[in-house]
Amino acid sequence: MNDRREIRGWVMYDWANSAFSTTVVTALLGPYILALARSSTEPIRVFGVLIEPAAIYTFAVGFSVFLQIPLLPLLGTIVDYTNLKKRILLTFAYIGAMATIMLFFIRVDMSFLGTNGAIVVGSMLLIIANLCFGAAIVAYNSFLPDIASPDRRDAVSSQGFAMGYLGGGLLLLINLAMLTLMDDTALAVRLSLASAGVWWLVFTYLYPRRRLQQRQPARQLPPGSNMITHGFKEIWNTLIKLYRQYPQTLRYLIAYWIYNDGIQTVIVVSAIFASEELGVADDKLLILILLIQICAFFGALLFGRAAQRIGAKMAIMISLVIWSAIVIYAFALLHEEWQLFVLGFFVALVLGGSQALSRSLYSQMIPTDHEAEYFGFYEITERSSAIISTVAFGIAVQLTGSQRIAIVTLIIFFIVGLLLLSRVNVKQAIIEAGNDPSGVVL
Repeated sequence: MNDRREIRGWVMYDWANSAFSTTVVTALLGPYILALARSSTEPIRVFGVLIEPAAIYTFAVGFSVFLQIPLLPLLGTIVDYTNLKKRILLTFAYIGAMATIMLFFIRVDMSFLGTNGAIVVGSMLLIIANLCFGAAIVAYNSFLPDIASPDRRDAVSSQGFAMGYLGGGLLLLINLAMLTLMDDTALAVRLSLASAGVWWLVFTYLYPRRRLQQRQPARQLPPGSNMITHGFKEIWNTLIKLYRQYPQTLRYLIAYWIYNDGIQTVIVVSAIFASEELGVADDKLLILILLIQICAFFGALLFGRAAQRIGAKMAIMISLVIWSAIVIYAFALLHEEWQLFVLGFFVALVLGGSQALSRSLYSQMIPTDHEAEYFGFYEITERSSAIISTVAFGIAVQLTGSQRIAIVTLIIFFIVGLLLLSRVNVKQAIIEAGNDPSGVVL
């Protein structure tokens, strides 16, 4: 434990996979698929159902998240009962990276498929890549208790998120240069999408594959059971244990689910808000995303250090107060483009910190040798909030007719999450999980 070489290998997987979430999910694939759909001369149908162009990408992301709901907790159970943790991480990372690389071939009038066929295939590749991204993260997160002692987890988790923002930002800078310098914009986008897959593949091979160590499982399957049936039983048993044996951990998960709703919504709607409400051009939006990536690197490290002094829970609560102030400012005072870049700095500051410390705090509250199983639920909590929060925001826009008015409703997620988190007894949660709270700043 606390092996610097292994910690480095673990941290660099954040560097590797963040290129996918930044370049593909956040910046380029959504607008590219929308452009393909609008260029099509025929209506787009999937299994006979007519799909609106603006909804295709959202549906694909939502479906990939829906598939993860039963898969990730089951996968976590498999990881805990076998010595396949590292292999599962690498396998899903490689498959996701290859699916991302294949996005290069998605273009207008694609051979044998046409534009509509290219849209469907591109959406399927996104579903595969995003599903693999989530599956690999379950195994990846479960390594944290293996490689870092309790007093080091906040710092190590923060380093991981920081390197993720830095790596994703560096590749996005390269992609932005390609989009600026190349005359063929569509080709530049396709090369950028593929580069995220290459980045993910190469750095996974160079670091996690070479440096992470596979531990032997601490638990064995009961006689007469198989991995699948026992896995589903364990999912149910875990839910019961959270309710009966680990109530503080369950309370924390609920708080995280609510305040992460707000965070995920800000991430999803920020570009649309900037475009619609402030008229910010697409190239400037990419620059804004890049600046947020860079600033989030320092934000993650800053909050990691703060947690060493005041504790992860208090640091997260401070970040939620800042998130609330950001929402109020966006509603009441954000009218100029330069203000958006200033606000982006504060978003980046709390984005890295709140996410990194949420992960490390949770790792203290779960029982030893069940890490992957419980991180499966953690990942589902994070992923499902991306669906619920965006739907809630959409309903608010539908009712008010204004994104500016709708965005202020997000403060509910931060305040309710803050209040619930304040009631979590971290020390009790650590003890209930059978862990030693000594050395952890509470």
